[in-house]
Amino acid sequence: MNPPFKKFESHGAAGPRIREIPLRMVFPNLLTVLAICAGLSGIRFAFEGRFETAVVMVLIAAFLDGLDGRVARLLKATSKFGAQMDSIADIVNFGVAPALVLYAFLLDQAGSPGWIAALLFTIACGMRLARFNVLEEVHDRPSWQGEYFVGVPAPAGAAVVMLPLYLSFIGFEPSRYGAFLATGFTVVVAFLLVSRLPVYSGKNLKVPGDRMLLVILAIVLYFLLLVSYPWYTLTASVIGYLTFLPFSVLAYSRRAKLEGEAELPPDVDARGE
Repeated sequence: MNPPFKKFESHGAAGPRIREIPLRMVFPNLLTVLAICAGLSGIRFAFEGRFETAVVMVLIAAFLDGLDGRVARLLKATSKFGAQMDSIADIVNFGVAPALVLYAFLLDQAGSPGWIAALLFTIACGMRLARFNVLEEVHDRPSWQGEYFVGVPAPAGAAVVMLPLYLSFIGFEPSRYGAFLATGFTVVVAFLLVSRLPVYSGKNLKVPGDRMLLVILAIVLYFLLLVSYPWYTLTASVIGYLTFLPFSVLAYSRRAKLEGEAELPPDVDARGE
């Protein structure tokens, strides 16, 4: 298989030129760029006061951001360039965009504490993504621990932190008191991102063949509810996800006892050691 960047040519002051990039390598990176555009457009719509559109754009950005890696693996088009682009997109779509949309909508009413909460969330998201990249390179962990995230994953954190917007869209009026509640909630989500909380990923979840039709029907039902009642469905989804977290910790602890391992995932420092 040819490498994604087959040859570099020097052209004097213009620097090296990358040649012969297969077209299949471009498509995943295009999805990544579109995801960044969607996330930044969400920020723009928030500044214009079009908050429902802003939230939709952030959720589209999260969807595209989660899709590009899978498409790259499907097309066998993974590359170091794509990995770097994906990391940048993750910071924008899961950290910057949700924080700024939430700040423009509600957190600004809390003054400086609201801005501090938005900053904490963005920084926590960046640290969470950096830790994820480091753990991906750690190969001496027990295989079963790979079924769990260390801390709430960034995409889930982005969806959860916008809960105050979902609630306002279904009828709860934003207020200064609500702004301080949202500020505290944002800080809590930020700490969940960088925590060592074991969160089941579902990567190795297998569906019995005799239940496949039921699963497909359930997914279709969820999609229809999301289209017909988006804010109610997203609110219920966030509440369900937060309720799921303690059960994930209990499942990890039981598995750790069976495997004779430590009850928490191994920690890493900034150097990945």
